[in-house]
Amino acid sequence: MPTRSIDQIFDLTKKALIAHGAAEWQSDEVAKATTHSESYGNVICGLQYVESYCIQLASGRVDGRADPIVSKPRASAVLSDAQLGFAQPAFAKGLETACKVARETGIALYSVSNSHTCTSLGYFTEQIATHGLIGLGFTNASPVVAAPGGKSRVIGTNPIACSVPDGQGGMAMHFDFSTSAVALGKITMAKYAGEKIPFGWAVDENGNPTDDPAAALKGSLCSAGGYKGWGFGLLVELMASAMTGSVNSLDVGGLKLADGPPHRLGQTYIIMDTTTFGDKFGERFQRLADAIAEDEGARIPGAQRDPMTSVHVDDALWQKITDLGNKT
Repeated sequence: MPTRSIDQIFDLTKKALIAHGAAEWQSDEVAKATTHSESYGNVICGLQYVESYCIQLASGRVDGRADPIVSKPRASAVLSDAQLGFAQPAFAKGLETACKVARETGIALYSVSNSHTCTSLGYFTEQIATHGLIGLGFTNASPVVAAPGGKSRVIGTNPIACSVPDGQGGMAMHFDFSTSAVALGKITMAKYAGEKIPFGWAVDENGNPTDDPAAALKGSLCSAGGYKGWGFGLLVELMASAMTGSVNSLDVGGLKLADGPPHRLGQTYIIMDTTTFGDKFGERFQRLADAIAEDEGARIPGAQRDPMTSVHVDDALWQKITDLGNKT
């Protein structure tokens, strides 16, 4: 499998987006996110998503030329309305304002509304941490998760992400995980591989636990940790949809469907200044980090997380994105 540099991936992605109607700076922001995912091995949110972006640009499901509108509805609140465009440029446009508010007041509530799927939530909280602030993020998606004991799809995989600054422009801790027991893609992969899935990942269309990926895909995903994960999933739903005025998961069609209404999804980020109540944050974090380091085999999430400068990309995938970029 050929190796491609991160710069090559950025250029290829941007070319494909522009060829399908996206504007220059909006394409820049989406291409940055795509290459970031590839550099950390998150292939599902990397080049594999570019075809969907292009198809939905062409169908009008996402407006690649939308100019987000940033406002300050309250002293500690910043809103970036994506105007049915991509989440990445909407987040970028309001980030500096939101971080400034957090430094001035100690905390900022930063939301993005009416956007296309943000794809990798941790990409955004990481940017907050590199500004020296704690970032806690929430977003929802199309419905695939049923309530414990139920069978109807009500909420999305609804991830939570958190990034903690290290005081030197990097991150001391970072995690990004869905509140569902598993990502839907893993069940799809198991089906194609002819493999069973663990019980607890999903239920069939009648609400019965299943280890058959085909039955799971007709049914619903379960929450991670049962009722506990379900509660977190509902929290995320409220933070992403109700707080931003964006849509509920129930009202979002499949994220990769070619046609249909715009996603209109929301994200909410809580941005916190570690010095708000004093200067002990770094000391207290280090106390925790030292204790974890003493326990062999244990680690802090995201510790020693280094990006790759080049990655392996399947020939067929590379050719597909190349062809998308050559569209006239």
